[in-house]
Amino acid sequence: MRGDYQQLVDEISAALGAPATLEDRDFGLIAFGAHEGDDDLVMDPVRTRSILQRRSTAAVRAWFEAFGIARAKTALRIPPDPAAGVFKGRICLPVRHRGIVHGYVWLLDDGHLTDLELGGGSAPTDPRIEQAMESAAGIGALLAAEARAGAELGDQLRALLVSRPAERTAAAAALRDGLRSAADASLTVVAVTPWDVPETDQAPLPNLPGLLAACTMPAANGSDGAEAPRPAMAAAASVSGGRRPAPAPPSRATADAPSLAALVRLRSASTLAAAHTVAEHLLRSPRAGGSLAPAGAEARTLPGAAGLGTPVRDLAGLPAAWQEALAAARAARAEPRLGPVAEWDAIGSYRLLTGLPPAEPDTMVRPLLAPAHSELARTAEVFLDCAGQAGRAAQALGIHRQTLYYRLGRVEKLTGLDLDEGGDRLLLHMALKTARL
Repeated sequence: MRGDYQQLVDEISAALGAPATLEDRDFGLIAFGAHEGDDDLVMDPVRTRSILQRRSTAAVRAWFEAFGIARAKTALRIPPDPAAGVFKGRICLPVRHRGIVHGYVWLLDDGHLTDLELGGGSAPTDPRIEQAMESAAGIGALLAAEARAGAELGDQLRALLVSRPAERTAAAAALRDGLRSAADASLTVVAVTPWDVPETDQAPLPNLPGLLAACTMPAANGSDGAEAPRPAMAAAASVSGGRRPAPAPPSRATADAPSLAALVRLRSASTLAAAHTVAEHLLRSPRAGGSLAPAGAEARTLPGAAGLGTPVRDLAGLPAAWQEALAAARAARAEPRLGPVAEWDAIGSYRLLTGLPPAEPDTMVRPLLAPAHSELARTAEVFLDCAGQAGRAAQALGIHRQTLYYRLGRVEKLTGLDLDEGGDRLLLHMALKTARL
């Protein structure tokens, strides 16, 4: 099907005599026409970046979307904007099917298309534009068909991921029929949270190696019937020596935010390289990310994060891999040093913490989690992360050791905990980490 896109893009380039680029509605590259000009300036930075990096920047997207391209039904002329790196004007052909925009064809205008009538006004549309719009409509039909096929696989994937053990065999069989031979490969699940897109929204999958299916999940806490993550057997991952960035003040993340689940075929069960590539691409989507709103504080915007589950060879193991991936994504979002893409095996103590049911903070620790005491909470967490070594903690925080002792004394008075007692330290450390989730 990707070859069909290329053929239609080449038809548009030939009809209008201009380099053409096809992108999906998230500005991800699908196909581009050959550029035969001798003037390197025609290849402005936006087109070069789109071809080489398969994406556009947020500034470029904002500039183009400001002209109403998502609502347009006819060709539009977009002026240059050097501040966004758009040094050449463009003609945008919206790619639609049955009223839904699925992407855009971009034509670089080096001046020879200036007098081209695009339609929508009193003057008749130039026949070349009509021919190009017919090709764009063909692209829209292909993208819509690809979206429908992907939606069916996504529905089957979601049904399996939320299935109860008694329903798992049937759900896995349905997904196997849809995946065909790919069902026998090593697979894993990528979780991206949060994912800001309605469940009814359909869009073709990005053209990424190994990406087989994707679906939105309405909740990020496994409340749809899926099992909790497998119990963790390993201890918390150790922190490498030297000074590291101190964590931000704890804030309880939205555990019920929608997430994206992506099924990825791996080259082998021993490497997650393909899953990392998919995760990194999805995180660049404008749909990845959201805001966290700590109790009693203003919401703050944080980038999305992605998690990778353990590879499986049996489709019935995907629900457990999904829970692992989601736990890793939540951990990466709560603890920036783990992300933005985290593997289940690498999140240390969060393998235990993400498996705990949602609960209110411990009564003794709750006063410390108030916004007014965020600096004390940060101090306590860094101190505990440093295994109670005052010198390391003071260095990580950038404060004098006596200041550290003063703050820890205030933490003890506020909570009633004794930081010389291992049990109290454990309770405080778990509570501070869990507050992020």
